[in-house]
Order: sequence, then C-alpha cells, then structure tokens
Amino acid sequence: MKNFVSSFFGAVIFYSRIPLPSFISISFFKIALWLPWIGVLLASLLSVFALILDVIGFPPLTKIVLLVFAWICVTGGLHFDGAIDAGDAWGVQGDQKKRLEVMQDSRVGAYGLISGIFLVLLKIVSLYELSIPLWWGLMISMSWGRWGQLGAIALYPYVREEGKGAFLKKDLNFPLDGIIGSLFIIFLIIIQIYFLGNSLTQVITTNIIGASISLMMGWLIQKPLGGHTGDTYGATVEWSEALILCFLSIKS
Repeated sequence: MKNFVSSFFGAVIFYSRIPLPSFISISFFKIALWLPWIGVLLASLLSVFALILDVIGFPPLTKIVLLVFAWICVTGGLHFDGAIDAGDAWGVQGDQKKRLEVMQDSRVGAYGLISGIFLVLLKIVSLYELSIPLWWGLMISMSWGRWGQLGAIALYPYVREEGKGAFLKKDLNFPLDGIIGSLFIIFLIIIQIYFLGNSLTQVITTNIIGASISLMMGWLIQKPLGGHTGDTYGATVEWSEALILCFLSIKS
C-alpha cells in the first residue's frame, strides 16, 4: 500500500507542478496508472481557480483565457511542449528517422507553432461555449485526455529506445494495469448520476465521447512514426482534451 501511495505522489510530481512536502515518499514506478486521476486532480484545482476569478469579477472570456494559461502552468507545459514537437514532426516530408530527428530539435518550427496556437484557441473557445458546467467540462476532458495517453502506452510501441518516456511503458503490465488505470470511470459515473442527475443516455454519451476521441487521437498521432514517443504521448493528451471540449460545447 505504501508503494501504491508513493507512486501516486510520484505521478503528481512528474505530471504537474504541484509542490509536495519534502517528507513525502515518492516513486516513479507505474506512475502512468494514475494519469486519469491526475486529470481529475488538476481539473479540481483549475475549477477552484475559475471560481476565484468569478468572485474577483473577471468577465467570462478573460476568465477563460486566464484559466487556459493556468492550465499550461500547472502542468509545466509538459504535454503542450510535446504537442508542439509532434506538430513539427507532422510537417516533415521524410521517413520515421527524419521525423524523430525533428522532434528532438529544441527549436520550434512553423507547424509546431501553428499546432500550439490552434490548441490554445480551441480550448479557449470551447471552454467559453461549453454546454455543461465549466468544472465538469474540465474534469471530463482532462481525465479522459490522460486516459488516452494510457491507451497509447498500452496499444502502441515506443519508438525511441532511450526516450525519456520509455519507462512509462516498461513499468506497466497489460491488460491488468490498463484495467486498474481505468477505474476513474466509476468515479465519473457516480458524479453524473448522483450529483449532476444525468440520464443514462447522457452518462453513456459523455463517456463514449471521451473514450472514442482519446483512442482515436492515440491512433492518429502515432501513424506517421509507427509508434509513440514521450512527445506524442503529450500530443495525445492535448489534442484529446481540446477535441473533447469541442464536442462538449455542442448545444443539445
């Protein structure tokens, strides 16, 4: 049990910029198990931040812009940076080796810049036009988006032998760990039924949207490389979040 808790705190340290006391024991073993729960945690913190902005009196659009900025800051830009690097690779006319070389280049190219700008704009507009409560939109998109990374880790090869994200796949045992990492779905369903009063149709629709988009992005993003890297793991999270928010903004 102690190792289990240490793994969760390791996931908090790795996937966010949330400070933890120095006396807390951390482990980076199997931290990918906690990806969806990190999404729930970050969504909760951002929801509190949005509430504070409301209390201060910021107008809606300004609040959303500040919220998306805080979103990037609280993750340390980890996934966002990966999305930009992956965007540069998508613009390359070449084989897998050439694309991987471009992704390793610290300089940002045109395709990476365009990808980053489009992602930010997509999140701002979608959050502004959400058809559900803001906090719930954050929780759905951020938990399912990170589940998409867990799915990418499980389903596709890691194409860099010495990549920084290689240990994420190496540590996990599928399918058991994939099942354990998906238990957050029960938490989401409980919220929908007992706190939001959603119908069975709404529950099924919302979660199918989250799962389908996340799986689709994990598949699409790996196609040019024949597998995933740490950068494409981040891109899977970012694009899944953005597209889930787009669908959640559709008026019923």
